[in-house]
Amino acid sequence: MQFILKSALALAVCAGMAAAVRAQAPAPPPPPPDGPRYVVTYLEVKPTTAAEAEKLVRQFRDATRKEAGNLRAEALQRIGQAHHFVLLEAWKDQAAADAHFKVAGTAQFRDKIKAIQNAPIDDRVHFALSVGPLEVKAGGAAVVAVTHVDVIPPQRENGTAITKQLAEDSRKEKGNLRFEAVTQVNRQNHFTVIEIWPDRKAADTHSMADHTRAFRDKLGPASGALYDERFYRLVN
Repeated sequence: MQFILKSALALAVCAGMAAAVRAQAPAPPPPPPDGPRYVVTYLEVKPTTAAEAEKLVRQFRDATRKEAGNLRAEALQRIGQAHHFVLLEAWKDQAAADAHFKVAGTAQFRDKIKAIQNAPIDDRVHFALSVGPLEVKAGGAAVVAVTHVDVIPPQRENGTAITKQLAEDSRKEKGNLRFEAVTQVNRQNHFTVIEIWPDRKAADTHSMADHTRAFRDKLGPASGALYDERFYRLVN
């Protein structure tokens, strides 16, 4: 009888612990909303092939702009590490983005990049969290910041709120040309922040703004990875 009582007590304790874990588990994210998709693609090639890769991404960007459903296509080259590139694309919906990945031109471009890459192509598909106009006019000195923001899953809702607020506050800054925050479709606790400033001085001024520093303070305890901010120039 004593053994039975101990077993029953142990089962009750385990059941209580399981219930507590379920209660603390974060709610699952909602389905991604319909609407435009923002694709961020990271490329890293051999340093000795940077010029070749720049030519390839320029040609691919121009071809992408002609595809059905494309809203925007831009190519970026990292400042200080010229063998790093980013492709920024906006599509009218998920179907258009999916179709783009299947066209022959995309496969051909990727095969050429794979032949010279240092790391695999990294695609991230997003939906809008807080975005402004699609088109901007940027001069030759323009600086583009692309930042990957990652919060731990229990902080998804908080991370969504503070990242959205950062974008809305930052678009009001003097000199800002674009400030977009987008949410990754398959990991809604991951975000990409895309900024365009007329020059590096303006970007640095933004980094010191009260709302930017407040965002970084709030993000710190919720962060799931290093705050990954990279600066680029637009490929002409």
